[in-house]
Amino acid sequence: MEKTSHKKLTTTKLLKRGTLILLGAMLVAIGLEIFLVPNQVIDGGIVGISIMASHLSGWSLGIFLFILNLPFFFLGYKQIGKTFAISTLFGVIVMSIGTAWLHPVPPLTEDPLLAAVFGGIILGVGVGLVIRYGGSLDGTEILAIMFNKSIPFSVGQTVMFFNLFILGSAGFVFGWDRAMYSLIAYFIAFKMIDITIEGFEETKSIWIISEKSEELGETILNRLGRGVTYLKGEGAYTGDNKKVIFCVVTRLEEAKLKAIVEDIDPAAFLAIGNIHEVRGESFKKRDIH
Repeated sequence: MEKTSHKKLTTTKLLKRGTLILLGAMLVAIGLEIFLVPNQVIDGGIVGISIMASHLSGWSLGIFLFILNLPFFFLGYKQIGKTFAISTLFGVIVMSIGTAWLHPVPPLTEDPLLAAVFGGIILGVGVGLVIRYGGSLDGTEILAIMFNKSIPFSVGQTVMFFNLFILGSAGFVFGWDRAMYSLIAYFIAFKMIDITIEGFEETKSIWIISEKSEELGETILNRLGRGVTYLKGEGAYTGDNKKVIFCVVTRLEEAKLKAIVEDIDPAAFLAIGNIHEVRGESFKKRDIH
């Protein structure tokens, strides 16, 4: 009985993943064919190379999106794993078919700035969804991971270098004004990918060291409705035992928490960090009476 329940849960997760990767890949196809491609605005990575190759050869964009990403499917399988590779292949196939299907549809705007802004937003949300649910629509990052072992740059820096080179190439193919619009689309898409992966609701990790830790902990619990955890610490210089408060709050609650600390113990040590994801029942707000 327990085994059947586990299978159902796995099937549900796979269906959810597949549906959201499908949605993400279709959004990318819409961003490309309804906004960017008709206005000769490109994105970075393999997508940008595919748009230029399609323009120069007259072949369908979908063909280049599929063929140029295919080698990275095999690299992803070796470097990251089977689930990632299958999710990536599925997303790339949907994106390629989607662009071919949408190609005859007229663009919503012929203004390149509007196309860059709205195309970048839609494209970024689509790519972010696919990444969030375990796939990829562009082989540039896999390539950067491979090069990272032999060059003194991070994966992010390598991807940025690739993309600046690709976006710069758009100047020779479409003209320099279109290359500048492409930069706008790329940076908007880049930001939207982050927002889609991390969510609009930023969460913060809070660390407080204070002589009034219990009073602070109770006040945070009562006024914010957030649970706190007390950790045992020891000062390296003094050797004194310290009680460290740890809690997680939303970005909107950050200012209120700072005010609480300032009120109760202005001399307290307070450290705040960004968190990309929070799971578990303990993060849910408690009722404040």
